[in-house]
Amino acid sequence: MCRTDIPLSHFIGRMETNMESSEKADIIRRWINPDERVTVDFENERDLNAEVIECDGLTVTVLLETAFPHYKQHLTLPLSLLSVGEDKSHYTRDPDEPVRYGRLRLTVHEDRPQPV
Repeated sequence: MCRTDIPLSHFIGRMETNMESSEKADIIRRWINPDERVTVDFENERDLNAEVIECDGLTVTVLLETAFPHYKQHLTLPLSLLSVGEDKSHYTRDPDEPVRYGRLRLTVHEDRPQPV
C-alpha cells in the first residue's frame, strides 16, 4: 500500500544527490501497490508506466506497460543503476487513498531491455 503519511516531495532534496540502495528501497517500497503506477525512464525511452511488485535491498521488480494492452514486461533492475525522483505530471490512482499529485519516477541509467 502506498503510504501517504510522508509526502514524496519530502525526499526531493535527497533524490537529487546520490542515495544509498537502502534509502532508495525504502522510498520504492511505499509504491508497492497493484492500484498505483510509477514512471520509469530509460536512456532510450521515457515516461513509461509501471507497477512496482517487489523491492529488496538490492533490486526492484517492475511490470512495464507495453503497446499490447494485456502484455506487461517483467523486469528486475539493480538499485545501483537507478535514480529515484518525483514525477509531478501524474497523480496517484488508488481509489482507497486520497489523490496526491506527483508519483515515483525511476530513472534507469541504461537502455531498456527489449521485450521477448
